[in-house]
Amino acid sequence: MAKRKTPASLQVRIIHRYLGYFLSGIMFVYALSGIIMVYRNTNFLKTEVVTEKKLAPNLNDRQLKPIFKKGAEVLKKEGDVVYLKNGNYNKKTGIATIKKMELPFILDKMEHLHKANTNSPLYFLNIFFGVSLLFFVFSAFWMYTPKMPVFKKGMYFTAGGIILTLILLFI
Repeated sequence: MAKRKTPASLQVRIIHRYLGYFLSGIMFVYALSGIIMVYRNTNFLKTEVVTEKKLAPNLNDRQLKPIFKKGAEVLKKEGDVVYLKNGNYNKKTGIATIKKMELPFILDKMEHLHKANTNSPLYFLNIFFGVSLLFFVFSAFWMYTPKMPVFKKGMYFTAGGIILTLILLFI
């Protein structure tokens, strides 16, 4: 007895199902990190981390910028101490106290999922995840035949999702 060939639509549904189970863990982490990224310009979930560095004495304001980064704005100077937005620097001793708001370790690592570029090992995960999501988009249209009412209703939801995204992009 010859084995019957599985129709392509059924094969796509099977791949969609098991890839969905596999990606559910990745999607969970991406979803959480995406929510956290919305608040990246606030101090939500962040704690202040204070570090002390020994620098060369008598650095000028321009030389302090790369060390203090975004908080390099000089607020005031009192004697040998320069007070900056996120710390201070003693010109005589070269001691710099730098204050930085940071996410907890695991949340910081999760946030880097969205910031990964070709220099990061997460680059491959991002590409795999993006390609998998594109597969989900297209394979969803094989779940039902175009003649079924649920397919037609699904097309309205698809159009609604595209329109809502375009509206929000241009607001």
